[in-house]
Amino acid sequence: MIQFTETVLRDAQQSLLATRMPFSKFEAILPALDKAGYYSAEMWGGATFDVCLRFLGEDPWERLRKIRKAMPNTRLQMLLRGQNILGYAHYPNDVVRRFVRAAVRNGIDIIRIFDALNDVDNLRVAIEETVECGAHASGAISYTTSPVHTREAYVKLAKEMAAMGAKSICIKDMAGIMTPAAAYDLTAALKDALDLPVVIHTHCTAGMAFLSCLKAAEAGADVLDTAISPLSGGTSQPATETLYYALKEMGMDAGLDGQVLLEIADYFKKVRADFLEDGTLNPISMTTDTQCLTYQMPGGMISNLLSQLKGLGAEDKFQEALKETPLVRKDMGYPPLVTPTSQIVGSQAVLNVMAGERYKTVSKEVKAYCRGEYGKTPAPIDEEVRAKVLGGEPPVVAPLDEEAFAKAEAYLGSKARCEEDVLSYIAFPAVAEKFFEEREAKEQNMCSYSIERIDE
Repeated sequence: MIQFTETVLRDAQQSLLATRMPFSKFEAILPALDKAGYYSAEMWGGATFDVCLRFLGEDPWERLRKIRKAMPNTRLQMLLRGQNILGYAHYPNDVVRRFVRAAVRNGIDIIRIFDALNDVDNLRVAIEETVECGAHASGAISYTTSPVHTREAYVKLAKEMAAMGAKSICIKDMAGIMTPAAAYDLTAALKDALDLPVVIHTHCTAGMAFLSCLKAAEAGADVLDTAISPLSGGTSQPATETLYYALKEMGMDAGLDGQVLLEIADYFKKVRADFLEDGTLNPISMTTDTQCLTYQMPGGMISNLLSQLKGLGAEDKFQEALKETPLVRKDMGYPPLVTPTSQIVGSQAVLNVMAGERYKTVSKEVKAYCRGEYGKTPAPIDEEVRAKVLGGEPPVVAPLDEEAFAKAEAYLGSKARCEEDVLSYIAFPAVAEKFFEEREAKEQNMCSYSIERIDE
């Protein structure tokens, strides 16, 4: 038997809708999702936290609690960036532990934990705390290809995560570049090396996801990440219904309820139509784009490059930036292109192209990366490039500030109503503070309206 994780509430809408789906858009379908028979529902983490606060005016913690209440029978799953939590910088160990505890306390059952560099030291605290909280820690391999990313290296990483307490291993192919043969071979190698479930996460960006999922299933994969059909394909995951019917015919029944899947699909067809109408869903993001096979970029990273160049009035330099990106990646020691390294590498490629000279202008994130603040790189950073970036500054990692939580708590004062508020502030200070102010103003307006109604 093989099982399915439904991604429509997190990665599917993050990939296609820039994570702009408010709770009100999917609240009504949650009971159906709860009875479909999924292994889990991925519905939190990734960019959802940031976008809830920054654009949707929602408290991400409240969203989690509402989904938990509406889906009591399904395991709720989130994506955590290891030591980066849900932000873009490294956080103190104490903050990581508090965040994991709060996530589990508010309803999370499974935490998929990855690191953009596959540095086990950046995974350790989050995995250990997840296990300590009694939740399921799923250790994720950030999949990419390079001279140093071999099957043996991935198996070694999986064994290290298992030794930390991971209860499953996920092959996280964020760019959709894993070929069917590679999916079969790596899945088989992991099943031979470990007595743990293997989860397959890929994207349809290059058009290979369906084939890769089928081959992984043949090799013994236990769980597949899929998206209900209206929000599947393109830069999203393969369609839940399609893979369910295909695998069922092959003798691998996932135990899903086909009628409920139809109900969920019909619901999200209307949601998709709304986002097409308002322009949030760009039809291009639902097409196949094989450029990611050449440049190893997730679909969102390609879109971000275009957006950056458009903002600079330099869209004509897109092809040049595409070609520069793998060169920067090589200089940086072949990091997998996933948040935050995708932003770091892509932005530097744009800077190199715009300046007409490589590393004439460097971002603060590239400097931090070259100092080692993001962790150990898969291969050594080019020393000439490092020297140019740092300008003679020694590559020293700044010590983690274990008092970050206390400092934030003291600074926020009355604005923070609970530990979750403080954690939101630590992850995204300016965004969270603005959200707290708007929340307070909204509540005051509601109170004023109620008093006026009573006076009438």
